[in-house]
Amino acid sequence: MPALQRDEAQTRAQLIDVHHYDIALDLTRGADRFGSHTVIQFTARTAGDTFVELKPAELHSATLDGRPLDPAALDDNRLPLTGLTPGAHELRLDATMCYSRTGEGMHRFTDPADGESYVYTQLFLDDVQRVFGAFDQPDLKAVFALTVTAPTDWTVLGNGIATQGDPGHWTLAPTPLISTYLVAVAAGRWHSVRTEHAGLPFGIHCRRSLAPHLDADAEEILDLTRRCFDRFHEIFEEPYPFDSYDQAFVPEFNAGAMENPGLVTFRDEFVFRSAVTDTERQTRGMVIAHEMAHMWFGDLVTLQWWDDIWLNESFAEYMGYQVLSEATRFSDTWTDFAVARKGWGYDADQRPSTHPVAPDPDDVPDTASALLNFDGISYAKGASALRQLVAWMGEKDFLAGINDHFARHRFGNAALADFLDSLGRATDRDVHAWAARWLRTTGVDTLTPEAATGHDTWHIDVHHSGSRPHRIAVGAYDQDLTDPGRLVLRDRFELDIPAEEGRTRRAFPKPAPDLLVLNDGDLTYVKVRFDPASWQTVARSLSGLPDPLTRAVVWNAARDMVRDGALAPTAYLDAARTHLPHETDLAILQGVLAFARTQIADHYLPSPKLSTPLEQGGTPIDRHTALTTLTALSRDILRRTEGPAHGREAGLRLTAVRAFIDSATTPEGIQDWLDDGSVPGGPHLDPELRWRILGRLATLGAGPLDALRATIDAELARDPGATGREGAARCHAALPDPAAKQAAWDALFTTDETGEKPALSNYLFIATATGFWAPEQHELLRPYVARYFTAAPALAAARGPALAAAAGRQAFPDTFVEDETLRLGEACLADGQPTPALRRKLVDQLDDLRRALKIRAAADTP
Repeated sequence: MPALQRDEAQTRAQLIDVHHYDIALDLTRGADRFGSHTVIQFTARTAGDTFVELKPAELHSATLDGRPLDPAALDDNRLPLTGLTPGAHELRLDATMCYSRTGEGMHRFTDPADGESYVYTQLFLDDVQRVFGAFDQPDLKAVFALTVTAPTDWTVLGNGIATQGDPGHWTLAPTPLISTYLVAVAAGRWHSVRTEHAGLPFGIHCRRSLAPHLDADAEEILDLTRRCFDRFHEIFEEPYPFDSYDQAFVPEFNAGAMENPGLVTFRDEFVFRSAVTDTERQTRGMVIAHEMAHMWFGDLVTLQWWDDIWLNESFAEYMGYQVLSEATRFSDTWTDFAVARKGWGYDADQRPSTHPVAPDPDDVPDTASALLNFDGISYAKGASALRQLVAWMGEKDFLAGINDHFARHRFGNAALADFLDSLGRATDRDVHAWAARWLRTTGVDTLTPEAATGHDTWHIDVHHSGSRPHRIAVGAYDQDLTDPGRLVLRDRFELDIPAEEGRTRRAFPKPAPDLLVLNDGDLTYVKVRFDPASWQTVARSLSGLPDPLTRAVVWNAARDMVRDGALAPTAYLDAARTHLPHETDLAILQGVLAFARTQIADHYLPSPKLSTPLEQGGTPIDRHTALTTLTALSRDILRRTEGPAHGREAGLRLTAVRAFIDSATTPEGIQDWLDDGSVPGGPHLDPELRWRILGRLATLGAGPLDALRATIDAELARDPGATGREGAARCHAALPDPAAKQAAWDALFTTDETGEKPALSNYLFIATATGFWAPEQHELLRPYVARYFTAAPALAAARGPALAAAAGRQAFPDTFVEDETLRLGEACLADGQPTPALRRKLVDQLDDLRRALKIRAAADTP
């Protein structure tokens, strides 16, 4: 469907004001379609023409001010409204709409565990037209009043309090002024836990098959919700602007969550069916806080156009981590941010597709280009920039500016200039100059220390490559004289690095410290390096640093050095092998193991048959060796955490078990765990671990194929729900068998959603794609590499942006780190006509592939 152009949106906003929507949805018309009736009250300022967006299965009728319009005039998703006169108008639309299986529009899901069906809306960014007719742009806010007809045993949720009149007939309280993309409905036989807080109804909801798992965590989820809600009311002067606060955990959700006012939707993986680490619980808490922050920044005050999406996401990302750390037991959130999010921003900012945090409006000319900017820059880099802004201007002035912004634009729209104006009213600092350096530029600055000694002093020179000013802390550490593996903080001092490239010097009395850590505390967004003596200390004593956030900064620096070719991948592996057995922070352990397993082992080190680059001592270093190193490392952690496990120790142990399974090169060990139903010393195998083991055994071809298929089918019978179905799809696709690969390929790239074997839902697509590509199966998979670059564009064109993104991410043959893959990908970009969503993913994947090829080439060089 045609993307809305920014100039079209501006023209329409100048012509009309939209006041009120009355929407009636009928969800009783079967499993494929639903009814949608819309009445829109709007005013034209002057005479003119415009259009309304609608993407129906069938448009039955349309009337403007009582005058029938020809349904055949609907051109793709646009119905022309011509000859408007100044004054009030009423538009009526009656249509039949299609349910979605891709997580866009009105998604319908039938739970294989019990046969119950659920529907929910996801209208961001421009998918409201898949559900009802609308003037679909963020600056045409209106009041929305919805009625829903549903099966009589269903419960309906929405932005406002829902009441049921006659059985199956629900009315949602009218909203305040909100944007079209924020309207939300969720319906089905939800399992609900309800309470009240601050005079408002609160509720959490999930599908019925997950009820025991939601009940087990209900108090934790509600306690986090209450604490964050109260903290936001302490720091924001504007009260929560809606009449209720529901949180629905919905199936097959594409994002982490969506900030619909009064009805936040989350992916229902956050209802934990299996054991998780405390860091994963913290992540759920952060998402709760993130979405709640949007109630103010995004919902109360909304962007004018999509070039300012960072005003929504960067702010919510920053406030999510900050408020969670201030209001709950999760006090180390910024360590998790450093490990799990910062690298996402750094990586995105070094690709050809990078863009400023706040791009020029002309660079976001339509909704299709806007959708591409929901990435590590708008989230992680933007939040990092805000954290640096707070360090630079002070939290008090920052919050004063935010509150001024809310007061001036409540229930309206705002742009970057409005935000900066509010900040400027709260401080005497030049926030416009700061924004020009930080928000309007691309790329990552680099800071490199140089330490030297004089007659009776030592000094540090910080060399700056880049264009932004930075306020950083520098940590000076000494080795403990009684314990060489332990480092002691001697001093932490602040430095202001000017925007211009050059050198910043500070001198101190002798002796020089053993380790200098730039950006200690991680208050800015910058790559840091080490002087030679400091790197020697890191290699020897990294795990001896007392603060986990400092250790995270050091691990991030090592990660960046590997990606930039400044550190051999094997040196990173050596550091992991040496220090992770002593690591106590779950976020660091998970993040470092993930980078070592997925990037270093699968991408930066070759498979044995391809090449055997040599370490300095002449030892072959390849993927198999790396995996063996990771399984040995995991065994060390398991030995250290034996005994009654609880809390952090249980999380460390679970992380090590997962890493051991994922890195296993033979069935030895993991097959015994599966047969016994537990790991010696714990944990017992829950569904997640059983599917993880089965996936690895399938990839390794650990046994006769018929026996493996039977084992997968038996496990699906044992775990017949949605997650089990996804696990089985992943395992069948992973089998090293030509027939299994062909069946998986056919399932992935089928675009017919109504045939005997309909196209996969978004989650089943991702599960199948995740199992398909395996470095262990290169010879079997090689013919599919070229096929991918013709099949993916066709799929993307047929199934839309969500599946296009999945095709470009999970289905991409990224384990084929070869020049031929790069050639095929570049030809696809030039001649294959990929959709914008697929093109962005391909550009990013190919850039990562180039980087991996360079790292491998450097390893091959004597």
